[in-house]
Amino acid sequence: MTLIAILIGTVAAGVGSVWLAALLSFAMLARFTQHMLSLAAGALMATAFMHLLPEAFESAAGAHELFALLLAGLVFFFLLDKAELWHHGHEHHQGPVSPGTEAGEHQGHGHGHHHHHHRHGEDDRRAGGWAVLAGDSVHAFGDGILIASAFVADVRLGVVASIAVLAHEVPHHMGDLVVLRQTSGTERAALIKVSMAGTVTALGGLVGYVLLNRLEDWLPYFLVAASSSFVYVALADLIPQLQKRLGLRQTVAQVAWLLAGIALVTLVSGLAHSH
Repeated sequence: MTLIAILIGTVAAGVGSVWLAALLSFAMLARFTQHMLSLAAGALMATAFMHLLPEAFESAAGAHELFALLLAGLVFFFLLDKAELWHHGHEHHQGPVSPGTEAGEHQGHGHGHHHHHHRHGEDDRRAGGWAVLAGDSVHAFGDGILIASAFVADVRLGVVASIAVLAHEVPHHMGDLVVLRQTSGTERAALIKVSMAGTVTALGGLVGYVLLNRLEDWLPYFLVAASSSFVYVALADLIPQLQKRLGLRQTVAQVAWLLAGIALVTLVSGLAHSH
């Protein structure tokens, strides 16, 4: 009975939060693309710095080990980016760029320069999407372990934990869907990918139920590994897209949406922890 409750709670929290986030983010995405990028960057950074990392460092794990893992995670996603860019760059630099292509029609730039810049942007976002999915999966696995531990202690506590995870994942998944919408090309593909990552919550719940005592010591490392992916995507992929010369009004709006993403995740995580 406890295992069934864990599976229901983890699926509801892991996948339900994605679908709720999709209802909110895709409704605003078409009209407020730049604002949603700012919101996504703020939400990802806040999830890492205000939720996951504090939880990890409150454990008995050594700070030196956790910082080393955070650094290793950032380097890993940097190398993942380079591998993606090298692979696609090797394909796209074969042969000259013929006139009439997008690069050839672009005014004010050489053919090769614009083509390289255009492909670099697409490949960079593609690698960023994989980093988000990797971080989501690790994060979801950790959430599943947390929910399982709550259900094992008390069924009512497990229900509260499931609702809390669902609530604090919504703003974070809104950011994920914005990133995956860019890399996947369609809202449906982005939703499917993030939903599949959300199902890992159930896997974490199942593993947590079976091996709860053994996995408890590893939970801080899961949290730090997920944090590294969110920090990397926010700083290496999203923030550079926002570094444009804008008017005062647009700049204020950009910063406001960035702060809104941070405030939203911080508020919801604080409420989840208080309950």
